[in-house]
This record gives sequence, structure tokens and C-alpha cells, in this order.
Amino acid sequence: KNHGMHFRVLAKALRLSGGDHIHSGTVVGKLEGERDITLGFVDLLRDDFVEKDRSRGIYFTQDWVSLPGVIPVASGGIHVWHMPALTEIFGDDSVLQFGGGTLGHPWGNAPGAVANRVALEACVKARNEGRDLAAEGNVIIREASKWSPELAAACEVWKEIKFEFQAMDTLDS
Repeated sequence: KNHGMHFRVLAKALRLSGGDHIHSGTVVGKLEGERDITLGFVDLLRDDFVEKDRSRGIYFTQDWVSLPGVIPVASGGIHVWHMPALTEIFGDDSVLQFGGGTLGHPWGNAPGAVANRVALEACVKARNEGRDLAAEGNVIIREASKWSPELAAACEVWKEIKFEFQAMDTLDS
């Protein structure tokens, strides 16, 4: 739990030093963190101006002026069933690393990649149509799996996988 400095400090240091990407936590999967705090980190990494919001771990207003942003990276136990949440949390400007979520596909790596891409496209399309990813995420994935056998197979493999534990980075750490 104690890795020398709070992630907020590390994220700012990376941005100030010209870094281009960092693993920001996922909110879902095995590298889960508190949602509001993770979203605060993501905003500090990407946005030009971030308003003070203690509930998200942002203790003062940050104006990055023209300093380029940092792309948040999500990984760690993520798979196709997490795609609605990942799309909602990270939006379009992120890197989603599906290691086992791709390589664990029963038909091999390429079908695993296809399954993830189909799930992503379905979630982005649904979001752009105004659908509620949090409420309809499973339905969106099931609908897409009807026309993608790769996604249907991935949905079957990952249907029972859950990670349950406490977040490491909290406002009191």
C-alpha cells in the first residue's frame, strides 16, 4: 500500500516531465481503485484545467496551461464484460491493455483481439447513441455477441470472473 508517494504526486510529476502514458488504475478488474479518485487522476492527467474537488483527491485547482496531457492506461484483469465501464470511465483518449482478456480466448489471440474490439465498438456506438452504459452494459455486450462469434465465446469464458478486494489508493493514504 505504501509505495513512497501518493499516485496524485506521481501523475503530476510524470506530466511535468513530459511523460506520455501511465497506468492510472481501472476502477474495474484486479487493479481496481476508488472510482472518484481514479477519475480525479484521469482528469489531472488529461485535462488542461482541473477544478479543486477534495472528494476526487484534487486538493487545489490545477491549470496546466498548454502542457500536454498524459494518456491513462487501464489493465489488470480486464475483459469484455468490463468494456461498458471502461468506455464510460476513460472515454476515447486512453489505452486499454487486455492481456489475459485477449490471450485467454478459447480460439486464440486473434479472436480474443476481435472480441475486445467488437465489445469496444459496441460500447462506443451505444454511448454515442445516448444509451446508459452503466445500466445497459451487459445488454449491449449480449446484443453485440449475437453477430460476433468471437465475442460470444469470450463472454462465455469471462462470465464468472470477479475480483473482490479493497482499494489501495484512498484519500486517507
